[in-house]
Amino acid sequence: MSIETVRQFFAEHAPEVAIEELETSTATVQLAAEAHGVAPGQIAKTLAFKVGEKPLLIVASGDARIDNRKIRDTFGGKAKMLDADTVMELTSHPVGGVCPFGLATDLPVYCDESLHAFDEVLPAAGSPNSAVRLSPKHLAELAGAHWVDVCKLPENVR
Repeated sequence: MSIETVRQFFAEHAPEVAIEELETSTATVQLAAEAHGVAPGQIAKTLAFKVGEKPLLIVASGDARIDNRKIRDTFGGKAKMLDADTVMELTSHPVGGVCPFGLATDLPVYCDESLHAFDEVLPAAGSPNSAVRLSPKHLAELAGAHWVDVCKLPENVR
């Protein structure tokens, strides 16, 4: 079970971080925000793409949308979202529980600037009903992520 790889990751790299497991699904941004009592933007969604032949993960604010032009400018090509089977194979996490921790393969991870709007964000923790609470800076450090600006925010948010 992929939450186990995330548990192992935090035990080794950040034992002070607690995984929150809920009885209810947190597989979507809205469900996660309601279940954890936070704004949708605080949910740090992890999206899996392929640019050319290279897979990568982008962690972004839950209310942000990928900007295709910014993706092309940043990564030098068009991004294609990966299917659920490929995501599971590359990360060991099911869709709805994908996070940049405890990955099955060594994937490049990028954190979008949209996360900086919050002091605390909640990425999933390897299952559709788990999450961890971290500062955006700590999330990026633990994931070995580079910061990018590849999203756009909805109007009248924040």
